[in-house]
Amino acid sequence: MLSPVGIGTAANWEALVAGQPGIGRITKFDPSDFASQIAGEVKGFDPLQFVDKKDVKKMDVFIQYAVAASQFAVEDAALKVTAEISERVGVFIASGIGGFATIEREHRALLEGGPRKISPFFIPASIINLASGQVSIRLGAKGPNLATCTACSASAHALGEASEIIRRGDAEVMIAGGSEAAITPMGVGGFSAMRALSTRNDAPEKASRPFDKDRDGFVIGEGAGVVVLEELEFALARGARIYAEFVAYGASADAFHIFQPADDGAGAVQAMRSALRNGGVSPDQIDYINAHGTSTPLNDPIETTAIKTCFGENASRVAVSSTKSMTGHLLGASGGLEGAITALAIYHQTMPPTINYDTPDPECDLDYVPNQARRTPVRFALSNSFGFGGHNVCLALRKHSPGA
Repeated sequence: MLSPVGIGTAANWEALVAGQPGIGRITKFDPSDFASQIAGEVKGFDPLQFVDKKDVKKMDVFIQYAVAASQFAVEDAALKVTAEISERVGVFIASGIGGFATIEREHRALLEGGPRKISPFFIPASIINLASGQVSIRLGAKGPNLATCTACSASAHALGEASEIIRRGDAEVMIAGGSEAAITPMGVGGFSAMRALSTRNDAPEKASRPFDKDRDGFVIGEGAGVVVLEELEFALARGARIYAEFVAYGASADAFHIFQPADDGAGAVQAMRSALRNGGVSPDQIDYINAHGTSTPLNDPIETTAIKTCFGENASRVAVSSTKSMTGHLLGASGGLEGAITALAIYHQTMPPTINYDTPDPECDLDYVPNQARRTPVRFALSNSFGFGGHNVCLALRKHSPGA
């Protein structure tokens, strides 16, 4: 994991459990003229720790983040991609936007100096699939290699579809997740023009407040979340540490509006029900949901309604939290990061909190694990991701029981 709250799995988990926000004033450019001047930036990232100097200019920052997070994941899993297994190891890394910073830089070069000033690395440095491509080259992973671009559900789709690749026998291992680096003038300006971002510029650390009555929009974040998914017998045979078992995933489309979900949250309900049905899990078995929880006026009450519809009388006893309250919204990388966080919540039997939950909203009346982490049994958990275009994904995970 690579996020505004830390670099590496341990740093992220410790910050999340401690309820430490990673939001601050934008430093990547001067935001003074922007309505929203805050973001969740990755701090202290040095690409030269992961990429040779000659290759840095060939990769947008989102690719650099993907390479770093994949390296962390593979090292944490003690996975060696040898010649014997290389064709059975695939990569599936998504992004919602791709190389915004590179696109903006090269567009300036075109305007200022003409077409001859465009870098020959412009295209491979910015297109979304090159995150997966660069990771596979560096690891020697010759199995299925894919990328999705489904807005804020992109990397949740990546995890879900990677699991299906393993289920159908086309790979033993998939390195899956997402990466995003869209804190740029156009990225922030575009979301500001939609009035989607928080303008709580005087208190950045308080700006992302999912399910709180005083929320005023999401906070854009950046980073990457990548996991190693393995076929269970393969993992057991090599003695891998198992954080959680991937049970199933569900996906749906709102077929309603380009960015506004229907008031009844029908698409989210369908995705959650599909994940439960596909995994043979009943609603009363779910202990925790890592919510999409964007801190926007629209998402939070509609996601609450969807959870109530899906879980019925069990909704009030399911704990729900949004870690976006600390990381901000990583857009296409959020599903990968939050899928990893959900696995860690199961492994550590600890639910990370929703911070900045100060004023309850009558329309958001579930248990949002307010402000402090909760150590409690977590057997089954869901992770929700919803994206512009009406894309909905729900991932279902469970606690690994050796010998079961």
